[in-house]
Amino acid sequence: MSPRFARAVVNGLLAGGAAVALFPLLWMLSVSFMAPGEASALPPPLLPAHPTLHNYRELFVHAGMGRYLLNSLLVSSAITVLALAFNLMAGYAFAKLRFAGRERLFQALIGALVIPAQVAMLPLFLLLKYLGLVNSYAGVVVPAMASVFGIFLVRQYARAIPDELLEAARIDGAGEGRIFVQIVLPLLKPIMVTLAIFTFLAAWNDFLWPLIVLTGQEHYTLPIGLASLAREHWQDSELMMAGSVVTVVPVLALFLALQRYYLEGLLLGSVKG
Repeated sequence: MSPRFARAVVNGLLAGGAAVALFPLLWMLSVSFMAPGEASALPPPLLPAHPTLHNYRELFVHAGMGRYLLNSLLVSSAITVLALAFNLMAGYAFAKLRFAGRERLFQALIGALVIPAQVAMLPLFLLLKYLGLVNSYAGVVVPAMASVFGIFLVRQYARAIPDELLEAARIDGAGEGRIFVQIVLPLLKPIMVTLAIFTFLAAWNDFLWPLIVLTGQEHYTLPIGLASLAREHWQDSELMMAGSVVTVVPVLALFLALQRYYLEGLLLGSVKG
């Protein structure tokens, strides 16, 4: 087999795989512009006969999708900012600061990774109920302010920061807070972007925990709002596809805009760790 033919086969397989992965998303976008009932025809049409924005108007005017979108933006942004602050500080502390029980505590955190998140939901819900945070944005945000995965990711990256650089700053009289803000944070920028994308996507797509802790419809995020809409309009495929587009497009645009920094953080972390 010649190298040219081998490249053609590989490129063909990659193009075929990409087409299979993208087809459902493209069809979802196409159906969202179809008139009500058009997608139920047999065989289903690939493109709308007469494109319309009726489904999007229905979502935002009558279905309350605008409120769900704002709720998701608020909750996901708050979780991302707070999680970055706590994970960066904790990861740096486990990597570079010496304190009693550091290794044992970190091993306990890593051990918690094997525990399914669903196991902790009942005691967590009861704790939030005791604190009066059920059916509030804080009930969704507070449990996500730090994660074992985020701490581990930052720690592995921060271990590559030279100890000599930190010691030189201490000799010059810089306090730990100033060292963290002016020296450590700029060096952690690639992993900060990567962690921010991970956290925002996880918060945006989270369905189970907001479903448990949010009982009022005015607090619903997009995944819960879309699920509740599906129960009322289960036959309206076009409306559901429009809701799916509204849910997917913001995070897809965010990822495409920041994918260069995301990949840089992953690759540098793998090399430095």
